[in-house]
Formats: sequence, C-alpha cells, structure tokens
Amino acid sequence: MNIFNLLKVAYRSLSKNKLRTFLTMLGIIIGVGSVIAMLAIGEGSRKNIQASVASLGTNTIMIFPGAITAGGVRMEAGSGQSIRKEDADAIADRCQLVTAVTPVVNKASQIVAGSQNWRTMVIGGLNDYFTVRNVSVVDGAYFSAQEQHSAAKVCILGQTVVNNLYGTGSRPIGQSLRINNIPFKIIGILEQKGQNSFGQDQDDVILAPFLTVQKRMITTLNVNSILASAADEKLVDDAVDEIRKLLRQRHKLAANDDDDFTVRTQADIGNIFGSISKVLTILLGSIASIALLVGGIGIMNIMLVSVTERTREIGIRLAVGAKGRDVLLQFMIESIFISFLGGLIGIAFGILISEGVSYFGGWPIEISLFSILLSFIFSTAVGLFFGWYPARKAAALNPIDALRYE
Repeated sequence: MNIFNLLKVAYRSLSKNKLRTFLTMLGIIIGVGSVIAMLAIGEGSRKNIQASVASLGTNTIMIFPGAITAGGVRMEAGSGQSIRKEDADAIADRCQLVTAVTPVVNKASQIVAGSQNWRTMVIGGLNDYFTVRNVSVVDGAYFSAQEQHSAAKVCILGQTVVNNLYGTGSRPIGQSLRINNIPFKIIGILEQKGQNSFGQDQDDVILAPFLTVQKRMITTLNVNSILASAADEKLVDDAVDEIRKLLRQRHKLAANDDDDFTVRTQADIGNIFGSISKVLTILLGSIASIALLVGGIGIMNIMLVSVTERTREIGIRLAVGAKGRDVLLQFMIESIFISFLGGLIGIAFGILISEGVSYFGGWPIEISLFSILLSFIFSTAVGLFFGWYPARKAAALNPIDALRYE
C-alpha cells in the first residue's frame, strides 16, 4: 500500500470520530500553546530587565560599604560603614579611567507641602549623579556649585512627588516644601522615567545637594554608596581594578585582608538577573511541557482504543495481503497526524495567549522562532513516540485471531 492510500485511510478513520479526535488533539494544543506562551513571557521579562539595567548606564560602577562580621557571622554587603566622601574625591582625582563620581546618601522622609504630604526617598549627591544615573532636569535648574558647597536647602522633584503634592500638570518651581520639618526650595523637576523592570517607580524621588542631606538630615560622615562612570564601556573592568586598588590603599588593608567595600557594575547586576530570568524561563517551559506529555499519553490511549475497535478491519487487511509494516505505518500516520495538526493549532493558540497577556496584563513578551520550532518538533516527536506502541500492537495481530474478534 502506498503512502497516499495510507494517508487517505488515516484521514477517513480519524474523521469518523471527529469529537474524539479533537479531544485527543486538545492535549497537544494546550501543551504547545503553554510552552510557547511561557517561553515568550520568560524571554520578554529577561530582555526587559536587561534593557532597564542598560538604561542606567552600561559603564556605571557602584561602590558599597563592606559587610559587617559579628560573632563569626558575615552580614550582607553594605551593612558596614567604611565609605566616605573623601574616598569619592580620591577616585575622582586619581582614577584615570573614571569620568564622573559622586558620593550618595539617602534617607526615607516625610514630605509636606501645604495640606498635602507624601513619603519618599531623598537622595543627596553631587552634580555628577545626573551623569552617572543618566537622568536630567526637564524644568528648572541643576544644583549650582555654591548650593553644593553651602549645603543649601534646595531640591529637585521627581514627577510622582509633584503629582502627589501639587497635582498632575502643576509647575511648583520656586515653591517651598518641608522635608522632615526642614524647609526646602524647589528649583527643578526631573525627567519622567516610569517604572523599571522590578516595579520600582523611578519618579518617586527627591534629589538634594550631597552636603545638605549629609549634614542637615542624617548627620554622619559615612555615605551609603559611591557611584562612578567609566570612560568607556570596554574599560569598566579596568576601572573597577583601579578603584579597588585605590580604596584598599586608602583603607590600609594588608594583602591578605578582605575588602571592606563591595564593587558592582551594571553588567554584574544584568548577569545576575539574566541568570535568574533564564532559570525561571526554563522552569516555566518545563512545567508547560508536562501538558505535552499528558497529551501524548492521551494519543496512546486513543490509539489503543482504536486498535481494539478496528481489530476485525486489521485482520481483513492482513488476510488480503497487507503486510505488518503497512498496518504499523497506517497507525503511526494517524498518531503523527493528530500531533502534527494539534501542534499547528497549538502554535496559533500560544501566540494568541502571549499577545493577550501582553495586551491585558502589560507584561513584556518575546515570541521567538526557536520556541515555535521547539514546541512543534516536540509535539510531533510526542505523537511518534506514543503512537509507536499501539501501532506495533496492531501490526503484530494474528490475522486468524483478528478475524474471529467480535
């Protein structure tokens, strides 16, 4: 029997029980659609996180105080107090591969403007903060050198703070507000950034001169961190080495002493979150693949039922000259046909789910050709694998016993 006849026989057999064929196919449809949707969501999240990290500057370097060791237990990075403004000044003066440096102090504070109040983070930094963090003032002015040196009580507001204190569309330049009962004059409004990939509102912030926050609000000589910008993205690693050597020298650390500070780059953060996102994508894809296996078991179940129902038909074919391999191939074609068509419908279903999640949920998605091909090949392989046993069982039937079957 040639392949075209086998295809016609398979089609007629499956079309006799359309509902049963569709329900069998449904497991493959759901499995393929789930795999494509999960991979699209995972890959979209990964790329969105990388884009958010890159938007902060690919050549950004962050220096945090080192960890405290208490009772033999080493705490997290940043729990110590080993970084000061003088370290930032030294980096600016002596590190040739660094173009911008600012010490950073911050404090969560209660803000009052008239009858309105809002709680947000107040960040103190030098003007290089705008360069390193890639933010700009869209209305008003930056801090002047005099305001920085004199610890002037001036501030620049993020758009979220403006909206909550003064109303959307307002322009409070020149007005005053109170930060922890200290009066500040508003001199500028930051450009709107929106939420980052981690759900943090980048506009919910107030910037003030470094010395203003350090002396008037937190009264400490230590800083929360130092931000620096390498001269070029390719020089980030060399700049990190340069900063580390300088700080170890300034902190008088012996060769066998651990650093009392931690240096991180945007690339480090991107790699960390990229690895986490990749693991989650694989996990989601693996969980969704279980639906494909369940669909394969459904195919095997239905094909076994079909072999039992068509035992007499198989016996007649074998009796009139059909070979075992013809019967084997016929049932394999039926199994593959179910998984093949289910895979095609599943691809459309998966793309529809992904677009729906993106449209209604606002989640980033990235549908790749690789995920489509992987799902389709896997679904076809499932049909081939789970269809083999029923087909082999049909081909091995004894014609005499098959003809006697009622």
